[in-house]
Amino acid sequence: MTETIEQRVARAVTADLVKTFRVNGAVCIRNIFSDDEVALLRDAIDHNIAAPSPRARVASRQDDPGWFFEDFCNWQDNAGYRRFIMESPAPSVAGALIGGDTVRLYHDHVLVKEPNTRQRTPWHQDQPYYNIAGELNVSMWIPVDPVARESTLEFVAGSHRGPWLMPRTFMENEARWFPEGSLCDLPDIEGDRGAYPIVGWALEPGDMVCFHMLTLHASGGVGGDRRRRAFSLRLIGDDIRHKPRPWRTSPDFPGLRETLAEDAPMAHPLFPVLWRSGEGQVSA
Repeated sequence: MTETIEQRVARAVTADLVKTFRVNGAVCIRNIFSDDEVALLRDAIDHNIAAPSPRARVASRQDDPGWFFEDFCNWQDNAGYRRFIMESPAPSVAGALIGGDTVRLYHDHVLVKEPNTRQRTPWHQDQPYYNIAGELNVSMWIPVDPVARESTLEFVAGSHRGPWLMPRTFMENEARWFPEGSLCDLPDIEGDRGAYPIVGWALEPGDMVCFHMLTLHASGGVGGDRRRRAFSLRLIGDDIRHKPRPWRTSPDFPGLRETLAEDAPMAHPLFPVLWRSGEGQVSA
């Protein structure tokens, strides 16, 4: 018998897993998505690659023999993304992990490393790049290809407890967000890996990793026989508030500061409610 979303989430998101998420800031959930859901997402990613939005960018250097492609905020225009977001177990998993009364979509983000991409994704936290404040949040990183351990996301367990660290551009290492010197810089994690509680998992389609937006994370490149297509969902809970910045955030939400007050809840059509406590997933 095919499991319902509720049964899949109850099986996968145990009390121990929730505790680990809250202590470490990152967990791996195995076999949470069905083959049909993975196929839907894979097709949606390929459609996005073929028809990128104006927000898309290449995040690898010109001399990289591979290609690292990113795009953001496409759920309104990409029917496959929209179906996956609304109909897969992802919102219910978020509700189980972060608690509270509601889960809203913050944004979607596709990350594709084609074979032989050498570009590493450097160590960073996500939340300092954003226009939000609050603790109840989760990022989901969902691969549609097998991901080797050396190419997967890695995390520094417990780093979500802070502090906020300086966000920089990945290739130029520039401080384009918070002013230089206003936040502490990241330590040299890669230069002294043994000093940090680093965790990471090889993944198969159907698996995902979930992490807090302040958890330090990074990833490697991919080999010449590997393709790494992944879809990331950023989901937010009750205490998240709008924090407009004087600089352009990543991603940017043009016009939002004119329609949503500072410190207001994220009650806006760009951020639909996906899950409610006691009701489960919310129909679009």
